[in-house]
Amino acid sequence: MSDFSVSFRASGDVRILDLNGELDAHTASELESAIEKCRKEDAVRIIVNGKQLVYISSAGLGVFMAFIEELRERGGDIKIAALRPKVYNVFDLLGFPMLFDITDTEEEAVTRFSTTASD
Repeated sequence: MSDFSVSFRASGDVRILDLNGELDAHTASELESAIEKCRKEDAVRIIVNGKQLVYISSAGLGVFMAFIEELRERGGDIKIAALRPKVYNVFDLLGFPMLFDITDTEEEAVTRFSTTASD
C-alpha cells in the first residue's frame, strides 16, 4: 500500500493542501476527498503544495482534471507549487503546465491568487 497524506492550511481565502508521499491509484481518493471538502466549503481557490510529494501517477493527475473546470467556473482555480523535479517532469510530460499554473514556491502561488483577485 502506498504511503500518502493530505493536510489543510489556509492563507486568507486560499486553501493550501500539502501532499506527502506517493499519489497513485490507491491514494488518489484521498486527494479527491480533500478537494471535494474544499469545494463543499466554497473554498475554490486551492494551492496544492507538492514539496513532499515523491511520486504521482496518471490516476493522481486525473484528480486535478476532475475538479479544475468546476472550480474555474466558480471563480477559483488550482495552482500547483513546489514540485520536486522528478514529479514536475510527469506533469510536464503530460502537458499540465499549459493547463495549470505551476509555481516554484507556495508564496508565488499565493501572490498569483492575490494578483488575480485585484484584476
